[in-house]
Amino acid sequence: MKKALILLYGASAYAVFFGLFLYLIGFLGNLIVPVSIDVGPEAPLGTALLVNTALIIVFGLQHSVMARPAFKRVWTKVVPESMERSTYVHASNLALGALIYFWRPMPIVLWDFTGTSMEYVGWAAFGFGWLFLLASTFLINHFDLFGLRQVFHFAKGTEPTELKFTQRFFYGAVRHPIYVGWFIASWCTPVMTVGHLFYAAGMSIYMLVAIPLEERDLIDVHGDTYRDYRDSVPSLVPRLRKSNVEPKTTTVA
Repeated sequence: MKKALILLYGASAYAVFFGLFLYLIGFLGNLIVPVSIDVGPEAPLGTALLVNTALIIVFGLQHSVMARPAFKRVWTKVVPESMERSTYVHASNLALGALIYFWRPMPIVLWDFTGTSMEYVGWAAFGFGWLFLLASTFLINHFDLFGLRQVFHFAKGTEPTELKFTQRFFYGAVRHPIYVGWFIASWCTPVMTVGHLFYAAGMSIYMLVAIPLEERDLIDVHGDTYRDYRDSVPSLVPRLRKSNVEPKTTTVA
């Protein structure tokens, strides 16, 4: 019974995440969904700035603090290790759901390419960003990243094997392709409003702060192996010329 409940716990975290992921695409693109980045409860500009800033900070803190090894060591004394990642996903779902639900639009238009050839460029880049992000999760281990692999092995009574990360495809060009996709999807739009710009800037700041924190943890775990990878592969922007330093295969958590 316990195994079935933990498996259900992990599966529900993933199901809610995927629903929110699809909703976020519509939210940022003002597509189909009833409440979006530019459509929703109105508020004075000052109030909207305060509310939206708080939402982005809560989102960033949850993602960064709960991902740190020190937090995990304490947290796994409260929840079983097999549920740790799924619990992180559940908390991330709450943070993202709150951001979507409580977001206050700031619909002042900064640019609008509707009806021009740039509209198609904007939509193409927007779609590419989301596809790039999603594909990048499968190049490491999509189901481990979202906690399904851990609860599945617990339900089977087996230990997950150590994951090996080789520099396949996007990870051979940049170290953080998931963030690259997120950057592109956040900034590329045929219609940019103050609210959308604020979201994109806030999330970009979060990502730029998160990268050195994540890499510090990876260096603590993998030492020179990750340092070699960091030195040979750029963080977010691919090099036009290949580095002479040959990167090594590394293992990531």
